[in-house]
Amino acid sequence: MTTANDTPSRRAIASWCLYDWANSSYNTIVTTFIFSVYFARGVVGDEVAGASRWSAALTVAGLLIALLSPVLGAVADRTGRRKPWMALFTSLTVVFCAALWWVKPDPSHALFALVCVVIGTVAFELANVFYNASLTALAPPRMLGRISGWGWGIGYFGGLACLVVALFVFVKSPAPLFGLLDTAEQAPVRATALLAAAWYGLFAIPFFLFVPDVPATGLGIRQAAREGMATLRRTLAETRKYRNTLRFLIASAIYRDGINTITAFGGIFAAHAFGMSFEEILLFAIALNVVAGVGAIGFAWVDDRMGAKPTILVSLIGLTAFGVPLLLATEKAWFWVLALGLGAFFGPAQAAGRSMMARLAPPGMVGE
Repeated sequence: MTTANDTPSRRAIASWCLYDWANSSYNTIVTTFIFSVYFARGVVGDEVAGASRWSAALTVAGLLIALLSPVLGAVADRTGRRKPWMALFTSLTVVFCAALWWVKPDPSHALFALVCVVIGTVAFELANVFYNASLTALAPPRMLGRISGWGWGIGYFGGLACLVVALFVFVKSPAPLFGLLDTAEQAPVRATALLAAAWYGLFAIPFFLFVPDVPATGLGIRQAAREGMATLRRTLAETRKYRNTLRFLIASAIYRDGINTITAFGGIFAAHAFGMSFEEILLFAIALNVVAGVGAIGFAWVDDRMGAKPTILVSLIGLTAFGVPLLLATEKAWFWVLALGLGAFFGPAQAAGRSMMARLAPPGMVGE
């Protein structure tokens, strides 16, 4: 899958980046801009109480992700291949995302919605563990920053495209889905979950067809699990050997949690603080994705030329410079300006973090 000059094939690069385009639908539609707002407003019927329950569900998901990711990563490092794990968790995300269609605007549906969101979010993030780890099998070190940035930028544009379809075919259309959806019981809004699931499943297919995988080691799951757990325990006991990696993991956990909090509650915050309708939130989301995508792609070359660490530091300065005034904004116009400025640094911080982790990870421990 690579050429003589150690450059991956364009088809493999495009297919790898397309997975970012695919999975952005879940983040954009479910966790950030549409379903989170629908859950608080329509299902719970109280934005404050709904946001609190949504937060609790994402906290549970975050704890499960923190516990499972290193364990499964260590097991995958022993078995070699990562695509079967990605296929499993991608499928789970798609199924539980689609299940949100059955969440009607009634408080009795809140628990079912949160269960689906917890399982879908855990599966989504676990799929990303193996997706991010697959970068080292695809790209030579000199291209890690570029390809990671391209993927993240294309992901934002994927979210943008999905939002445009959601806005004009489902939410804002006078005849949602060409007249097939009744506006009763918020069917057009609920149907966006089906759109996100189909989007994710369809556009993920090229990754499994054209991106190279790590060769299988021949170990069975049971043996790989035993060896993986032993490796993980040894890693934790010998953290001194991986000081730089450990420092980065702690630092990135802090700044990525900040970014994840903003993205997870951005839609709910906009709806509650500024009274935005679903249509306004979607337009805001479209603009934010354009800015974020341009930022991620624009910084992709900076990563390879200057390094991932300077790229992350510049991004964090930008996030702080726009984020602090955003908390104090009381007018909708200023909220738009500051939020779009903030969005320009989302992608670079996350994409450079992915490439830096790929560079720091010891050989044979990328998944872990």
